Amino acid sequence: MGLNKVIVASFKRGFEEKCFKLITESYVSAVETKVVKLNWDENDITSELHQHIQDNPLRLEWNIHSNVEKHLPKDDLKKEKGFAAKLPRIDLCFAVISFKLEYVYHMEAKNLKEKDSSLKRRYIKTGIDNFLSKKYENGCLLGYVLEGALHKSVYGINKLLKKDRREIESLNKKENHLHNDYYESQHPNDFLIKHFIFDFTSLSA
Repeated sequence: MGLNKVIVASFKRGFEEKCFKLITESYVSAVETKVVKLNWDENDITSELHQHIQDNPLRLEWNIHSNVEKHLPKDDLKKEKGFAAKLPRIDLCFAVISFKLEYVYHMEAKNLKEKDSSLKRRYIKTGIDNFLSKKYENGCLLGYVLEGALHKSVYGINKLLKKDRREIESLNKKENHLHNDYYESQHPNDFLIKHFIFDFTSLSA
C-alpha cells in the first residue's frame, strides 16, 4: 500500500525547507569567510556555497546528499559517444532517501549585476524559462548579485519581463524567515517559481 499522499506532500515540503536552510546558511557563512570574489563565475560561487553546505552538520543530521553540476536525464537524446556532454545540467542538487523513496530538489544559479542587462536576460532565458519548459524541475532559482543594488537588479529583471509582455510573471518580494531577499514569480498554469537573491557586493574583488 502506498504512502498517504498528504504525508508525502508534507515530507516534500519539509525537505524543501531544509534545502532552503542549508543554502541560506551557506550564503551567510560564505560572506563571513570572505572567500568569494566579485569576478567569479556563477559556478565558482556555487562550488564555494556547496562546500559550506557540505560542512554544515545539519546536512548529516537530515541525511541529505548534495552535489554540483548534476546531469539531468533527457529521454529524446540518443545515447551514443559523447551524449553525456549534451545532457542538461543543474547547478546544485539535494537528495534524501526516506520510506524507500528518493526525493530530489534542484537549484539553478545566475550571476546578476545592476547595470548588466545581458545577465538579467540570461536569468530569464536560462533560469526562469528553463523551469517553465520543464528542462529543470522541482527546484528554485538563486541570483548572485555582484555589482550594484540588489533591488535594482530585480527591478531590471521585471522591466525585461514587462518589455516581453510578461509583467504578470514579475518577481515579487515575499516574507521568508530564512532570508530577507526572497521572491516569488507566478507563471501561466499556476506555476510558481521561488527565488533566493544573494548579495555579495560587500566583498572585494
